Amino acid sequence: MRQGLWDAVGPVRERRLPVKWVRPEALHLTLKFLGDVDDAREPTLRVALGQVGGGPVTVHIEGFGVFPDFRRPRIMWAGVAPDPALELLQHRVEQVFAPLGFATEARPFRPHVTLGRGDLKGLENALTSLAFAATVLVEDVDLMQSTAQSGGSVYQVKHRERLS
Repeated sequence: MRQGLWDAVGPVRERRLPVKWVRPEALHLTLKFLGDVDDAREPTLRVALGQVGGGPVTVHIEGFGVFPDFRRPRIMWAGVAPDPALELLQHRVEQVFAPLGFATEARPFRPHVTLGRGDLKGLENALTSLAFAATVLVEDVDLMQSTAQSGGSVYQVKHRERLS
């Protein structure tokens, strides 16, 4: 699925825009962004992730867009169809991390897969011509570390928890 999404966005990448693209192996859906966290807290975060519970979730990815809008496009994303099971999973993640001092997100959950960050002006027509659709079964949630580098963020899975 990741490679298919990467390939689908190829025509936009070929425009050589000043964009830092997320490599296919790093494409992911964020349920909660924790920010800068001390490594010493990792064991506690692992325990919290183990309390999320719930079973596997089906995720349907289709369509493309930008944040915040086409007047000031800074982030290109692939859409994730709204699904009650996915929203419940995200809510449970919020609940287990709130007691650890991670504020509950005030904005509504807008699931998406970030594809690139940068100056994406003039892409509105190009995005409507892209085609991609895939449905995947998500069986794990990961605690990930993001490290900003000049070529874009590098992601490392610190802990994987099975949704059983």
